[in-house]
Amino acid sequence: MSKVLEGIKKTATEVYSSITKKKLPTISMPIRSLQNVTYDPKEGYFELKGKMLSRTLTASTIKTFAQTLLMMNESKKIVETDDMATKREIYYVSKNWGDAMFREQPESDTVMDDIEAMMEVNREQLGFAPEEKGGDVAGALVVIDKDEGGKDIKIDCTRFGSGAYSVPTSVEGLRFETKANFILAIETAGMFQRLVKHGYWKKANCILISMGGVPTRACRRFIRRLSDEKKIPVYVFTDGDPYGYLNIYRTLKVGSGNAAHINKYFCVPQAKFMGVTPQDIIDYKLPTHPLKDVDLKRIKDGMKNDPFVQEHREWENALNLMVKLGKRAEQQAFAKYNLNFVIDKYLPDKLKNNKTWLP
Repeated sequence: MSKVLEGIKKTATEVYSSITKKKLPTISMPIRSLQNVTYDPKEGYFELKGKMLSRTLTASTIKTFAQTLLMMNESKKIVETDDMATKREIYYVSKNWGDAMFREQPESDTVMDDIEAMMEVNREQLGFAPEEKGGDVAGALVVIDKDEGGKDIKIDCTRFGSGAYSVPTSVEGLRFETKANFILAIETAGMFQRLVKHGYWKKANCILISMGGVPTRACRRFIRRLSDEKKIPVYVFTDGDPYGYLNIYRTLKVGSGNAAHINKYFCVPQAKFMGVTPQDIIDYKLPTHPLKDVDLKRIKDGMKNDPFVQEHREWENALNLMVKLGKRAEQQAFAKYNLNFVIDKYLPDKLKNNKTWLP
């Protein structure tokens, strides 16, 4: 917490000092994009190169400049009182800022991301909580949390019936008990529910986690902490399409350009891809959908601009094969054979042969 308060005080002091010297104040922050990241497989995540964006107080930047300082002030008050505010609440707090108020929440979210990058902390440390759901968990895991009185609560993820444990927005205080062989992170809620209903986690002695698309920060941090602390591998099962590869899996494994300043906390470098590959489409004769223009653009961008893809020839080859096929396939495509083909055949085959996986 002191790092946040010290950073806010330092920025405010510099701005005040410039104004008293009749100079235009400037605040700087890292550029948040793939063009400003490097990828070293030994480190395992995207890191910032160091290119900075400077925002100087001028007639054209005065509103954003004021919004940045006002949001930092809100963060200071929240941290000092050990409180919290959701991203949506901060948007409404700004309605008291007169001409500096945000018109739409995306404006508020962007300024929040700028401050996060500038301070090199995550938004939770600033006192800002996301509204997004953290992910669902089922299987061979006991989560140890605290009740409102600070006493330990043991939450057994095997005892939710057809439901699941929901990852909280903050996972730093959690502890874990497990003898699972691996964590299986799953893209779709539908596939997760199928695996839960038929007790796949019992058959494979694993922990199932539903990412629900691109995993939230809380979900990524939960997987990272669980894997690190219990020394268990992480396998990822997504659709066979560019979004599943370059948005969902890539974000979980190495992070994103937009959040490069905190990737080292939220990514899961040890993750391996055992989802639907272009070669699986051929080998299993899966029903497919044609690639859309957005898919082809995502592949082209990945090949040209994504340091992760460029580092791993296996991913380049897979994406080239997908373009050659002109097709993509969903997790549910295996239902062509029978509803539980994934449980009875596909996942067991994958676990036996890691040569079919991607890095």
